[in-house]
Amino acid sequence: MDFIGILLLLCVAPVVWCFPSGQVTASCDTMIPQHLANAQSGTAPYSISLDRSTYNVGDQVKVTLKATGASDFEGFLLKAQEVGGQSTVGTFTVSSSDSQTLACSQKPNSAVSHTKATSKMSIQVTWTADSTGSGKSIQFYATFVHSEKIFWVSVTSAPMTFNGSSGGSPGSTATAPAGAAMNISSAACGVTKTCLSQPSNCDPSASSDCYFMSAMLLSGGTTVRYEMIGPSSGYVAFGFSDDQSMGNDDIYICSTNSAGMVTVEHAYSTGATTPISIPLGNLAVVMATIQNNVIGCTFTTTNSISTQRSTGFNQTYYLLFAYGSSNSAGQIQIHSRTFTSSNKVDISKAEAAATETETPAIVKAHGALMLISWMTTGTLGMIVARYLKHMAKGQQMFGKDVWFLVHVPVMCLTVAATIIAFIIIFVYGEGWAGGAHPVLGCLVMILSFIQPIVAFFRCGPQDSMRFVFNWTHSLNALAIKLLAVAAIFTGLQLIDGSETQWLVNVMAGFAAWECLFYICIEAHLRCKNSRPETSESGGPNVEGLLVGIFFLGNLAFLIALLVGIGTATVIP
Repeated sequence: MDFIGILLLLCVAPVVWCFPSGQVTASCDTMIPQHLANAQSGTAPYSISLDRSTYNVGDQVKVTLKATGASDFEGFLLKAQEVGGQSTVGTFTVSSSDSQTLACSQKPNSAVSHTKATSKMSIQVTWTADSTGSGKSIQFYATFVHSEKIFWVSVTSAPMTFNGSSGGSPGSTATAPAGAAMNISSAACGVTKTCLSQPSNCDPSASSDCYFMSAMLLSGGTTVRYEMIGPSSGYVAFGFSDDQSMGNDDIYICSTNSAGMVTVEHAYSTGATTPISIPLGNLAVVMATIQNNVIGCTFTTTNSISTQRSTGFNQTYYLLFAYGSSNSAGQIQIHSRTFTSSNKVDISKAEAAATETETPAIVKAHGALMLISWMTTGTLGMIVARYLKHMAKGQQMFGKDVWFLVHVPVMCLTVAATIIAFIIIFVYGEGWAGGAHPVLGCLVMILSFIQPIVAFFRCGPQDSMRFVFNWTHSLNALAIKLLAVAAIFTGLQLIDGSETQWLVNVMAGFAAWECLFYICIEAHLRCKNSRPETSESGGPNVEGLLVGIFFLGNLAFLIALLVGIGTATVIP
């Protein structure tokens, strides 16, 4: 008989589900331990106490589970719900090794349980309000387990009433207290939530220099939890777009207002203008705060994504992120920097999105100045001195040859633009940056600065040593030109984030176009010099035609590159 009894116990042991480790997620909905026993029906010798009777969005509430008599408890399960509701609300944090957070209804940190089946007389945890819904009261529910067969289910706390304004109001902004903890991290990126960050793969919980946003579709598929954070003097914002340019974008903005409070705003972008504020819709702020100049917001919403051209959570969109300053009235100003995802993403399918960063305006200005200087104005000055001197031979103005009056101001303009481009990029970079580009740029700057000084102290045209100046001046100009072209190539490689590096390819075409012109006009001049009988009237016309065609092509390449620089993005 004893042998049969032992066999029976061994057979039923696998179906007796006991959880000394506290991993009781399966009991979240019913709060009933799976111990194959009935809950006690009498008054529980335990209580749930709160350190406040009212709450607002973002408030942190101390929740204490306590044995009111001599009876201890070995296990417990705690969650919060709206009175009359079914879903868990808020998030928990623990400070003791006796407790751990659980993900009920696939919502992280939405419940708390024990970590081991040891005797306990009290447990204290912190609950953070994350949703006001319709402003209903919140009540805490707990299950206390004294032993495997003795436990009490759904012991409740006193209701805690909401004392703020609902985050789901029809207004355009929602506010949370500035003291709320941020609790935003890159954990679960690509697992349960879609993330975008700059620098790539940075963690905002570990670095205050991290710009970060995430989107997580909650259970049921109708609610999304968004997070955004970053250091800023006014606001951080993210949006959804059908392309990588501003316009027809669904945007959420986390900004500081004139009272120093942080608000969440829903807006719509129509282009390179201030976004249009639109109603928040069904949005509940979890956290909106600023700490050490780092602005962060977390909120949940059932608002569908809409760019007018496409709508819905299960559509693919480019993710946009921007940050900048705001004025004294809290109005956001033009962004300081933006970055976008390199590909469209579907937020219902968790993934870590790769980023492309908008090239800063000062870097674009530097590139444009160098491009114009040494591919257009500098080229014009060199062509005038080398090839067109004879076209206007003998023609003077103000006592100087016409070609000279064109060459000098054009080259002075080129050198001035080079100096300005060098200064602004050096100040922006706050020092030296590695790579070949700054080395080439410094050489261009030094030689460009020397060129007009040498020209100013040149000897007269009839001097026997004049040829030394002519050769030095010409060779130095050629060296500057070659170094400048190399610097432009390396610079375009730095700012061109496209897969094809099309800016570099266009620059290669630009350089080839110049080489072709030099070959053609050199061949023409050599042919002309070898045939003295050629009428003087025909030569200048051919030279003028070649120069005219060259500058039409030069202008086309220049415009293409300037447009490319203006829209350039960098993949970090």
